Formats: sequence, C-alpha cells, structure tokens
Amino acid sequence: MQLIASLIYHAVTVISLILYVPIVLLTFPFPYRVRYGVATQWATFMIWLGRVLCGMRYEVEGRENIPTTPTIVMGKHQSTWETYAFQQIFPPQVWVLKRELLRLPFFGWGLALMEPIAINRAAGHRAVEQIIEQGRARLESGKWVVIFPEGTRVPRGKRRKYGLGGAVLAAETGYPVLPVAHNAGTFWPRRSAKLYRGTIRVAIGPVIDPTGLSAEEVRDKAQDWIETKMMELESRTEMAELITKRHPGKSK
Repeated sequence: MQLIASLIYHAVTVISLILYVPIVLLTFPFPYRVRYGVATQWATFMIWLGRVLCGMRYEVEGRENIPTTPTIVMGKHQSTWETYAFQQIFPPQVWVLKRELLRLPFFGWGLALMEPIAINRAAGHRAVEQIIEQGRARLESGKWVVIFPEGTRVPRGKRRKYGLGGAVLAAETGYPVLPVAHNAGTFWPRRSAKLYRGTIRVAIGPVIDPTGLSAEEVRDKAQDWIETKMMELESRTEMAELITKRHPGKSK
C-alpha cells in the first residue's frame, strides 16, 4: 500500500505541476513577492499531500536560531522534500542551482520567475563570481539565499566534499550563514519511487557570523555543525527503526 500511495504521489506531482506552472507564468508582470507567494503554494500543497497520502510529517528544532534579516542557508541535500519544506520554514528565498534547469519547457520558465542564481557548475571560478555578484544583489534586496554545498542529492549516510560557493558569498558580503541538517533521505530515498511513513527531523543550527573568517573557515564551521548533527539524527533514526521493528504498534 505504501508503494501505491507513493506512485499516486508522484503522479499527482506531475499532473499538478502541469496545471500550476501556467498560473505561475501569469504572474510575470508582478513583483517578486507576489510571484514567490503564488509559486510556493504548490510546494505547500506537495508537503500537505506527502503527509496525508504517504504519512511523511516533519518537525523542526532550532527555529529560535532563524534570523529576522536576510541570511545564507547552507543545508543538507538528500531528497526533493527539502526543496519544498525550506519554502515553508524560511522567509522568501532564491536558490543556487544548475542553469540547465531553466531550459526545461514551462517548468524552467516558471523557475526563472523566482530569480534563482543559475550557474554553470563546470565554470569553476566564474561560477563562484556569479554566486557572489548575484547573491549579494539578492541579499541586499531582502531575499534569502539557499545553497546546498554538496552540489547534488547525497544518499542517507553518505557525504560529499562541501563546495565554497556559499561560504565565499558570506565571507565577501558579511551576511550570516545558517546551517541546516535533516534526515529526509530516510523517508524519501534518492532514486527511489517509494516514500516512507515517519517524521522527518529538521535541525537548524546557530548562525555563523563570517566576520573575520576566511571562506574556508566559514565552510568548515557549517560543515562540522551539519555533519555532526547528521550523525545525531541518523542515530535517532536507527533507534526509532529498531523500536518499530520490536514494537510495530509504536510506529506513527
């Protein structure tokens, strides 16, 4: 039944996206806040559908660490789920993403209206310069910047080398970094059609002030906090799985 529910979820994702993107495209004459507000309603719907249909809930710890001013969010990337959830958890934001996504018919056009920082990941230093230039402009206009420093989705229990893009942006502009860890990959595994019931845990760390720090130091601070918290979340997940196996009635 869980697999069937998951397949229905994916089907509704495609159908609803086809129906919703034209609505988003019609907002192009309006200011960013209006465009963003309309577009994120779809993400809110997908989070709701995941909870109702597949039993994927979430809890957030560390909300008190969220600043009231524009910030650079550096988060773990394990699934599609966090791209929806971050829109609910954090203020209006733009994402650092690969520019190929903007070339997708309809979806890419709608995505472009959200003013992302679309980079050529093969461009090396030029891509970093683009992150600094466009990231500064987005932050100064009141938007948050979300970046996944590992560059791609990473399976549960794995890690990749953290890139410097977000850390360089912080070091160059002075805007703070907010590290975020979560275990969404446990319930929405990479390259898996099946979604699993349970509570996704999102942990928001203390703000990292880049004043007086090099980009490498900013990156290392964010990475150390995220990966340490990931080990804690993984330990809690394994304990919950053990309890569920021994006492099935305790699973949610």
